[in-house]
Amino acid sequence: MRKKKRPLRVPVTRGLKDIYAMDMRLAYQAACLGQFNVTAFGRLAAAISVVRAALERHHTRLSGAISTLDTAIDILQAVRNRGDETGRWELTEPERPTVLSGIDMAEQSIGTLDVALLAQTAAELLRNVSVQPVEELPAGSDRPG
Repeated sequence: MRKKKRPLRVPVTRGLKDIYAMDMRLAYQAACLGQFNVTAFGRLAAAISVVRAALERHHTRLSGAISTLDTAIDILQAVRNRGDETGRWELTEPERPTVLSGIDMAEQSIGTLDVALLAQTAAELLRNVSVQPVEELPAGSDRPG
């Protein structure tokens, strides 16, 4: 009887942690300086969402990690809704501590994950986003579809 080989687990390295941290922190800083845009928003939302989904897949034991990230994602969804409606992408003063807590939690918990899990989760989330139907815009709308 052969032993079943366990897949190789490559822990998240300092470099990958730094990439995620930069995406989140630079976007957050842009939001606080009034320079938040859809690109910065997308990087922040993607990083937090990937870590959150990977933690769920990994069945994390980090107390409160998923709920903290969910709360930050809820705020980011409200920011997205406002940005889509008004064209202004911003985090209000009351929203900032919640999003910052989500960033802190994502940075803290990313070390419990592995590289393959993060990559698979990111690819899956990207596939899910790219196959969602785009809502139809009213005639004469100047926003790209």
